[in-house]
Amino acid sequence: MEQIGKKDYINEKIPVSKLTILGFQHVLVMYSAAVIVPIILANALQLSNLDLAFLISADLFTCGIATFLQSFGIGRFIGIKLPVVLGCAVITLGPMISIGKTGGMTVLYGAILLSSVLVFACSFFINKIIKFFPPIVIGSLVTIIGFSLVPLALQDMAGGIGAENFGDPINYLVAIFVLIIILLINRFCKGFAKSIAILVGLILGTIFASFFGMVDLSHLNDADWFKLIHPLHFGAPEFTFNSVVVMSIFLVISVAESVGIFYMIADICEVKITPKDIANGIRAEGCAQFLGGLFNSFPYVTFSANAGLMTVTGVRNRFVLVAAAIILVILGLVPKFAMLTTLIPHPVLGGAMICLFGTIGANGIKILSSVDFKKNENIIIVACSIGIGLGTTVTPGLFNEMPEILKMLLENGIFTGTVTAIILNTLFNYSEIFKRTSIESIDKTIYFTVYTINGFIYIKQAP
Repeated sequence: MEQIGKKDYINEKIPVSKLTILGFQHVLVMYSAAVIVPIILANALQLSNLDLAFLISADLFTCGIATFLQSFGIGRFIGIKLPVVLGCAVITLGPMISIGKTGGMTVLYGAILLSSVLVFACSFFINKIIKFFPPIVIGSLVTIIGFSLVPLALQDMAGGIGAENFGDPINYLVAIFVLIIILLINRFCKGFAKSIAILVGLILGTIFASFFGMVDLSHLNDADWFKLIHPLHFGAPEFTFNSVVVMSIFLVISVAESVGIFYMIADICEVKITPKDIANGIRAEGCAQFLGGLFNSFPYVTFSANAGLMTVTGVRNRFVLVAAAIILVILGLVPKFAMLTTLIPHPVLGGAMICLFGTIGANGIKILSSVDFKKNENIIIVACSIGIGLGTTVTPGLFNEMPEILKMLLENGIFTGTVTAIILNTLFNYSEIFKRTSIESIDKTIYFTVYTINGFIYIKQAP
């Protein structure tokens, strides 16, 4: 890693008291994105409130450890040692739900554990992988991810699948209230307040929903004030070929996302990172995936929303993120805190998620705006990949007669759309792909394309 600017922002000395405050700001920025994934997964798999509270605790705890590994690093080989936060990989939400429904939680965590080895291995040949993810592929992927998750948001807006009051007008009223709060904050607020719009919407929405009897506080009594996170909470992992293959494919795709965020953060911190630094960062993510499987949480990827906060505060110190990591670990050891999140009613989640997922899809379109659509081939690539991806998502039962592994892969629109985009891009743009021989030659392309998946504000485009 080479310093470009006049000042070493990354290792700057900051008083502990200030580190704590700045670290807590980063926790607030990433909190809503961190807890929405376990909530969606628990709802889809019909887990109990206690299991949901455990998932959130385990998630926060593991987020903290993973962030520490990446920001502080271990020796010379693990951790990019930039101010980054790791959180749940949204891209894996679909396959996690599919695997969980088919094989249960033990099979899901077996898949996460084994696929972490592949992520770790990717660090040794990242140059060869990343060239297959130019803007046209990533833009199509992000668009599919966002819009394919919108039906989940709409179901929650109506009250949640299976709810007795599904479709009740009060549910839509609450959801619209949350959406309006988020929109008003984005319209009239700036800086840090704008970066926590979704979190504020969830809190105020839950308070508003309580006036309609939607909030049950009795669950708080079921949670302890302190409890260690024990590995393998849901039982010993089970390993099936199908689930491991499916999870591995999606985690390899998430590696491309992380590489882009690394370059963006390096630019903000005024340093130049090398392929060795990138490899160290990917190895840290491989370790994070393993911890996710061991502690029964989630696959992890580098978050970009926190990079936006750095541009607002001007603080680009990695030890601020180490402080955030410690705070996350502490929060993960307080089940009562995690149980608070289970109080959020479905319509409140739906109102927040319609904005969250819609914005992801819109960011995909923004990424595609950098593609040269004067070439008819690029129009075909985008049309086929998004059409197939969204088509398989909204049309259930298309692949019921397929072998189980093919069914798990093909019924996931993110997979079918991404594979379509990669194949067609390789077919039509073969010469452009293989002109790129190193990470340095494509860093600006990746930097522009990938980092918007988890962050929606303060985006600085690569020149």
